[in-house]
Amino acid sequence: MTAQRKLVRRTALAVTAGAAALVLAACGGDDGGHDMGSMNSDSSPSASASAKAGDHNGQDVSFAKEMIQHHRQAVDMAELADSRASSKEVKDLAAKIKGAQDPEIKTMSGWLTSWGEEVPEDMSDMGHDMSSGMPGMMSSEDMDKLDKSSGAEFDKMFLEMMIKHHEGAVEMAEAQKADGKYGDAMKLADAVITAQTAEIEQMNKMLGKS
Repeated sequence: MTAQRKLVRRTALAVTAGAAALVLAACGGDDGGHDMGSMNSDSSPSASASAKAGDHNGQDVSFAKEMIQHHRQAVDMAELADSRASSKEVKDLAAKIKGAQDPEIKTMSGWLTSWGEEVPEDMSDMGHDMSSGMPGMMSSEDMDKLDKSSGAEFDKMFLEMMIKHHEGAVEMAEAQKADGKYGDAMKLADAVITAQTAEIEQMNKMLGKS
């Protein structure tokens, strides 16, 4: 993956972050966008106004900041598949993952901007190891190994790593459901759990596991 390609993608995220606050992107293509004014069913009658005012808590902020970094690494992994994977099934899955998670990064960046919070810098572009603190994250060494592999070796490594990565995302989403407040963040957590649990099952089958 060239630095230019990554720079273009990061720039696009920054440009669209503000507008993305109005949209909840589909996760895995299975869930449509949501009006930011529509909160969960137990919200008060003034839910629409509350949502626009940024009715959220610290867990919502942590979830958005951490899931942005988590998704960025998944997208980085998925982009490697285009030139390194030998299986069409792996390439198709990687494209699906990137297609779902890139818009979610923009959506969460928009939330943070609307809340007056800083969107986290892309630490992977800066050569930092992001594996500590977030479940399922790959180490710099893991990413280097994946980057240097190709063919069937890449396919197997990608699937094994992405299963671990997805399991971490599901864990983070479950924590958000337990302690979060912001309606659309709760919906995104639900979407992450649904889509990524299904993809974990798919990847295990691709590896020949039950």
